[in-house]
Amino acid sequence: MAPRLLVHTRTTAYRHDSIPAGIEALRTLGGFAVDATEDPAALEAPLDGYAAVVFLSTSGEILTPAGRARLAAYVEGGGGFAGVHAAACTEYDWPYYGTLLGARFDRHPDLQPGRVLVEDRAHPATRHLPAAWEFTDEWYDFRTNPRGTVHVLARADETSYEGGGMGEDHPLVWCREQGRGRVFYTALGHTAESYADPAFREHLRGGIGWAARLL
Repeated sequence: MAPRLLVHTRTTAYRHDSIPAGIEALRTLGGFAVDATEDPAALEAPLDGYAAVVFLSTSGEILTPAGRARLAAYVEGGGGFAGVHAAACTEYDWPYYGTLLGARFDRHPDLQPGRVLVEDRAHPATRHLPAAWEFTDEWYDFRTNPRGTVHVLARADETSYEGGGMGEDHPLVWCREQGRGRVFYTALGHTAESYADPAFREHLRGGIGWAARLL
């Protein structure tokens, strides 16, 4: 039986048009069964049956107090968590979530082509990528640089696009451990087209698979 993912896509702030494409991508990556929901009550129920919880371009305050407690207990107890793109624009009022994810969204320049510089060529999320990966996205800036509290897998090359605000050290993709659980985050995934990109799909599969302890 395929490992199950709980994919949460609730938004109370900006909503990405790419969410349906993202859900479909996760359903067709291979190896996962996907329960996609926008119901906050889904996070109040036991999560132990899931290999990982994925926040796919969520935004704003999306969880109830009971949902927050359940998610924290799940990760601390060994569950996997993966955040994609606007997951960093989520739960600003919950300090634990900021620690869990590693950093919070600050701003982004216009959507444009740029370059991802891969730092870890062995991790399942990045080992298939070239050292310099050309991609089109919003190139999120974060309120704080998470390096030192996360393991950075890839960073943005701000010389490759206009409007970057973090400088030479601009983490974009990372992983970390929280309690007994694993956390993966990628800032990429703004456009619907990205979810049809084989390299990006493998990036997601590897990152989520790592968080779920399947890879």
